[in-house]
Amino acid sequence: MQANSKPSLAALPLRIFIKLGVLPFFLIAAVVIFTLAAPNFLSPQNLINVARQSVYLVLVSLGQMLVLISGGFDLSVGTVIALSSVVSALAMTWAAQIFPDAIWLVILIGAFAGFAVALIVGAVNGIGVALFDVSPFIMTLGVSSVGTGLALFLTGGVPVSGLPFAFGDTFGFGRVFGVPVPVVIAVIAIIVMWVLMARTRVGARIYAVGGNIKAAHLSAINTRGTLILVYGLCAVIAALTGLLLTARVESGDANLGGTIAMESIAACVIAGVSLRGGIGRVENVVLGAFFIILMQNGMNLAQVSSYMQMVLIGLLLICAVIFDQLRYRMIVKG
Repeated sequence: MQANSKPSLAALPLRIFIKLGVLPFFLIAAVVIFTLAAPNFLSPQNLINVARQSVYLVLVSLGQMLVLISGGFDLSVGTVIALSSVVSALAMTWAAQIFPDAIWLVILIGAFAGFAVALIVGAVNGIGVALFDVSPFIMTLGVSSVGTGLALFLTGGVPVSGLPFAFGDTFGFGRVFGVPVPVVIAVIAIIVMWVLMARTRVGARIYAVGGNIKAAHLSAINTRGTLILVYGLCAVIAALTGLLLTARVESGDANLGGTIAMESIAACVIAGVSLRGGIGRVENVVLGAFFIILMQNGMNLAQVSSYMQMVLIGLLLICAVIFDQLRYRMIVKG
């Protein structure tokens, strides 16, 4: 019995790596290192702050996960956040002049405008990738450049202020039974995404398209429609994040979401979402996004400079991609 248990225990890390990816090992290493570097790292208050701060990256990572599982990726999520922030803020300030006493109608108009521009961006990305076979990298990078320029043009590089007080007070700083509203919205989004990917035909089709798009097409799956849907959903989730961030900073800002594209891809890859498509789980992605914010928080407590933080996050992404390739080969070999 003992002779059989030793190989089993020795193989346990490998089995964990194949099933869950590199995230558990990164998480353990981060907790050990930052606990030694900053004694208050694991304090309840600090962990609560990390959970609150991770809401926005969690949301964007959920959208990025959809695109990655379908076999692509989206570099324009940060631009969608900025563009939805600017457009929604401009729409609110315009509507407030016409309906000065209907605050919630003003907020609704702003939210509608933000989601509408996100749907346009998502549709452009999806059509470019699905119908014209443009590389997701080139397509989303080009759209990102166009969207960023448009957001800066609309604002002149100056944040849009004068938003309704109720907007920021409710969606930026409001609470429901003591829980911050952004956290409540994130939890709802996580549940909806889990149901979509694990319990619906749409989720099964997304996995099928990412796993083998030719086989999915031969199985009568509308692969083009699925890809357009995926990029649209990713943009809508990014717009939701943009609205929440706009409420948080109480202004429409073209500089929101600057590095979130890379961070969301890093969170997904670290969480075991394959860059080759077809592999990924919602709960792991949530933990991956939490891990990225935990890393940033730990580096701040350890007084690591912001420039070096960028270096370390980039190295983390490179390592995660390398381990993803190794994991994929192990899965293929069986």
